[in-house]
This record gives sequence, structure tokens and C-alpha cells, in this order.
Amino acid sequence: MASMIFSDCSTARLLPLRCHFSCTGLSFSRRVSLPLTSSSLFLPSLSFQPHASSTFVSAPITANMATESSAKIIDGKAVAKQIREEIGVEIARMKEATGIVPGLAVILVGDRKDSATYVRNKKKACDAVGINSFEAHLPEDTTEKEVLNSISKFNEDPSVHGILVQLPLPSHMNEEKILNAVGIEKDVDGFHPLNIGRLAMRGREPLFVPCTPKGCIELLHRYGIQIKGKKAVVIGRSNIVGMPAALLLQREDATVTIVHSRTNNPEDIVKEADIIISAVGQVNMVRGSWIKPGAAVIDVGINPVEDPASPRGYRLVGDVCYEEVVKVASAVTPVPGGVGPMTIAMLLSNTLSSAKRMHNFS
Repeated sequence: MASMIFSDCSTARLLPLRCHFSCTGLSFSRRVSLPLTSSSLFLPSLSFQPHASSTFVSAPITANMATESSAKIIDGKAVAKQIREEIGVEIARMKEATGIVPGLAVILVGDRKDSATYVRNKKKACDAVGINSFEAHLPEDTTEKEVLNSISKFNEDPSVHGILVQLPLPSHMNEEKILNAVGIEKDVDGFHPLNIGRLAMRGREPLFVPCTPKGCIELLHRYGIQIKGKKAVVIGRSNIVGMPAALLLQREDATVTIVHSRTNNPEDIVKEADIIISAVGQVNMVRGSWIKPGAAVIDVGINPVEDPASPRGYRLVGDVCYEEVVKVASAVTPVPGGVGPMTIAMLLSNTLSSAKRMHNFS
């Protein structure tokens, strides 16, 4: 059995990772803080309901083909671009009809460069589609009460339709308390316990679904990969990706198994799956020998490994050993360029859905 160390790559949007492994035989070790895009990607419309309530008609996605196999390369960057274009059209239509422009507020505490970069990228994405962006940038030593006051102001502001608290927060703050202070009707991250609770219950609909899992399901839909009746395995059980991804697959009528750090013989379980979503933050953990021929593989992991040939000194790899898996799977997401771009696209999608719901616009 392969030796594994699970780590929750999705417990925060930004996480320092230490990586030492490569499926190509090279060995690197480096600690780098990066934006987590598995944070940070999840259905074929901008609302939660699958196909039936789709707001937009999606153009067919043309898959790139792997050079060494017939596996489709699931191009998350292209899908995210298409979704952003669809969102831009809808925002323009809403503005023309009502004068309302969706607004997204981000609360950033401290001066972490990685967090600041991620917030800056979100602002650029908002500007590109026509969403108004608001920001409360608070110092590292700010009090919990001051953060809660900022959330309260955005909760009460009718021009703000979505609120996002950038993680990680400083260690002296109660993350759960702060996240729970975001009004459920503006919880575009989908982390509020009521949203997760509704996601878990049959016959209940959450107002929002966490962005990275939502992006994973969106990719499967847009590439025409059938979920209903299939065996699906989710590797990782974090609150942000693993658990909601499993719940979404179950809602799509897949038979779902969750593999985690206490699972015996995980490779044997994964090998039975028609669909695999991996979100554990372990470099190249999922090998080609783990994959059933023809399975679809969604790699949420984003891990830095040292690479002297790169201008940055490192390159990004996923949880999946891409060079091996691409020869076995029917479809696979690359890292980067797979799930990552979908997370922010789904954040924009959730913000638009919130504005439409608040203003009763369809």
C-alpha cells in the first residue's frame, strides 16, 4: 500500500504547504504560501439547481486531448472564461432592467502578501464582469469586535449582495464566530452552517454552495460527464471542499465514498470509482495505478514544488500524478488551469444569484 499523509488542503483559502515528492522521479522540498483555489470550485447554471433552472445556455466545451492517451483535458480556464462572459451578460441585463449592480465585499485582516494577492485577483474578476467590489482592510492587531462590526455594516448595506472573509484570520480571532456573523443571504462562500445543513438534507436547498466543490460539479456537467448512477470517490473530508463535494455528488445521484486519513487501503477504494475528486494537499498522491480505466478525475490540490527552471523558483502540481493518470483516465483536470479558475468564477456566480434573489429578478 502506498504511504500517505493526508492534509486538509481546503481548510483555508491560503495555506503554507511543504512539499517533497514527484511522480517524475525528481525530489524537491520547499515551503511556500499560495492562494488556495480549492478554497478554491459548484452546477451547470448560476443558481444551485442543476440543468432545470439553468440561467444561461452553455456553448459546448471543446476538450483538448492528451498527447499520450485519449483522455480529455478538462480546461477549467476556458470554462471559467465562458462562465464569466455569461455572468457579464446577465449583469448588464439586470442593470439595464433595474439599475441594480451586484456588489461583493471582502474583509481582509492583516498584511499577508498571499492574502492581499488573492483579494486583488477577486477585485479584478469583479471589475471584469461588472460587479461592484468593496473592501475592508483591517490591521493585523485589530480586535475581533472590529471585524464583526465591519461584517455588520456590510450585512446592512443594500448595495452589498455578497460578503467574503479572507482566510486565514490572525490566530487571536475565533474564525467560526466571525464566519457565522455573515448573514446567510450574503454568504456567497457557502460556509454558513445553515447553508451546509440545507445542502446535506434531502428536500432542502441552500442559498449558496461552497465555490470550489460547485466548480468541480460544473466542470463535470459542462464536459458531459454523467454523474447519476456512477460510483464516486472524494479524497479528503474538509468542510470547504471534501464534505460539500460529496454532498453535491450525492444530490446528483452518485454513490459516494469518502476516503480520508483513517481509510484502510485507499487505493483499492479509489480504483472502483467512475469519478474521483481529490482535495487533500498531498503532492502526486493519486497514482495511475489507483485509477480505473475510463474514470474522470478532478484534481483540487494545488501544491508548490521547487523548480529551479521556473522564474518563481517553484511550479504547481496537484494531488494527482498527472503524467500517469492522463494515460488511464477518460478525463482529467490539469494543475494549474483546472479547478483553480473555477473557484472565483463560482464566487461571481453566487454573487449574481444573491443580487437576483434580493431584488426578485429572474
